[in-house]
Amino acid sequence: MSRYGRSLGTGLLIGAAAGLLLGVVDHYGRRRGPQLIDWDWAVNIARRTCGAVAPLSGAERASLEADYRRVLELIEAPIGNYTRTHLPLQGTAVHVLDRPGWIEANAANFEELLQPFEAFYEEKARKERGAGQGIGRMAISSQLGVLLGYLARRVLGQYDISLLGREPVDAGKLYFVEPNIRALEATLGMPPAEVRTWIALHEATHAHEFELHPWVRRYLNSTLQEYLSSMVEELADGRGLGAPFGGLAERLVENLRHGHNLLNSFMTPEQRALVSRLQALMALLEGYSNHIMHQVGKGLLPHFAEIEARVEARQKQRSAVEVWFLRVTGLSMKMEQYALGEKFVGQVVQARGVDFLNRVWEGPATLPTEDELRAPATWITRVDAAAA
Repeated sequence: MSRYGRSLGTGLLIGAAAGLLLGVVDHYGRRRGPQLIDWDWAVNIARRTCGAVAPLSGAERASLEADYRRVLELIEAPIGNYTRTHLPLQGTAVHVLDRPGWIEANAANFEELLQPFEAFYEEKARKERGAGQGIGRMAISSQLGVLLGYLARRVLGQYDISLLGREPVDAGKLYFVEPNIRALEATLGMPPAEVRTWIALHEATHAHEFELHPWVRRYLNSTLQEYLSSMVEELADGRGLGAPFGGLAERLVENLRHGHNLLNSFMTPEQRALVSRLQALMALLEGYSNHIMHQVGKGLLPHFAEIEARVEARQKQRSAVEVWFLRVTGLSMKMEQYALGEKFVGQVVQARGVDFLNRVWEGPATLPTEDELRAPATWITRVDAAAA
């Protein structure tokens, strides 16, 4: 499992030209006419960035997928016993991917996610045909390609849900990026079967979160669409980037003066509120999964503690360039979400138990805010008061 680049997000990438949320969808289709992003170019850049590895044969892929299905059968009952829930995992779609396959799947995610910006760009391009458009389009496409290529080298497992696709949506899919898993096994020196089970535990818990609580997908979808729509509206009416840096520059200076970080300083107060809701939910999703993985994994895998320790040590060996890249792209937010969400879940379980923790899945009203994630006792008090 990767500490970044997961389906849910998702990190938040907001710059002077556009906002990107790492999201997840299951529909893919090439678009005609003017495009903000050249997806063929972005995928080609990603393929060159991800590094060359031997492709998987069809027989090899089928054998590995059967192995992972057996792993899901193994962990289904332990996860259900701890969470006091039950979700059959035998029917979950399992796909073993190489790096190019992962890139193709997630390029589709980005393309669907950015359709509001593509529609705006198409309309603007028809009215204002400038020579600079091709240059900006190539730059954005290249940046996205580098990001996808970087992630393709590191992502181990991914739970991919249908988020912005049309209703009715399909069940989520589990991806396992085999070249990266093999590289991790060689680095850790741990039993391969345990490493693969360790990876599957986290992703299978995401299946529990979304498939047992369908409202979570709808909530994430609606909040994300509201955020993207607000950015497109701002571009269209000239309050932001459409007025050559004017409104945006003023907002940036004013927000920085009031103590906001650089990422938040590009946003309006309404956009910051939406992003806060998204970040709180993603932190909860990741923290819940990590907590379950730890509690189930330590009783299921003899070398669980050693795997965790060696993975943690490996992640601390990042170069200064990689640390900078994570900050610039917003991917470092992903790792912060893991820590914040897992601390919240652990403290709630310690204070009130798993059954009380599961009240977070009752509906949007019981979701913790970002402030409550940092102070779990306030969430416990609010939920108790609502019940009373």
